[in-house]
Amino acid sequence: MAQEASYLAAFLVGLMGGVHCVGMCGGIVGALTLGLPESIRNRVGAMMPYLIAYNVGRITSYAVAGALMGGVGLIAANAAALREAQLVLQVVAGLFMVALGLYLGGWWQGLAQLERAGGVLWRRIEPLGRRLMPVKTPWQALGLGLIWGWLPCGLVYSVLVWAIAAGGMVEGALLMASFGLGTLPMLLGMGVFAATLATQVRRPLWRNLAGGLVVLFGIWTVGVAVMAPPAGTG
Repeated sequence: MAQEASYLAAFLVGLMGGVHCVGMCGGIVGALTLGLPESIRNRVGAMMPYLIAYNVGRITSYAVAGALMGGVGLIAANAAALREAQLVLQVVAGLFMVALGLYLGGWWQGLAQLERAGGVLWRRIEPLGRRLMPVKTPWQALGLGLIWGWLPCGLVYSVLVWAIAAGGMVEGALLMASFGLGTLPMLLGMGVFAATLATQVRRPLWRNLAGGLVVLFGIWTVGVAVMAPPAGTG
């Protein structure tokens, strides 16, 4: 039951983090949309398969990254006392959630350092995406989404830290997939209603609300780990 709650929470973090997605990924979605033939671009029904394929690729990459991080966490936990290691990882994940909330609210930009560090990998794989432009088929959109999933992003990196504490590769993949599904409404909306949506979610009210809720969730996550009974009790 606790694991299912984590997936729901990851979905909600993705949903609330949509205000950040507009800034980070809005330009990419716009480039994809504007690069489509006019006969497709002017019809939502014709454009939707491309946007869905693009986002399926992105979420698949998130799930792969989550599986890798979940595996790392499982190895670390097995190398130490399992329960104690999981609680430590949960505290770290909660602190990253607090940092993420501050980042989303625009109150602290420390996670931008993580994005710059991730740029090292991105510079190596980004040229692959250029070869798929302009997008002419949903399959190309899927391939571009698979690459886009590795775009340096403090929001994604924070949830990846959470995936380390998920308990294993499958759990890490499901956690990141849940998060990716949470970002889906905003990014699909960006593809269809880019200008209107971007204007609304960039308002300070939405950023502050999303950031504050994620901070509270991070504090709750740390509190659950700190208040957990010691191993062998209860």
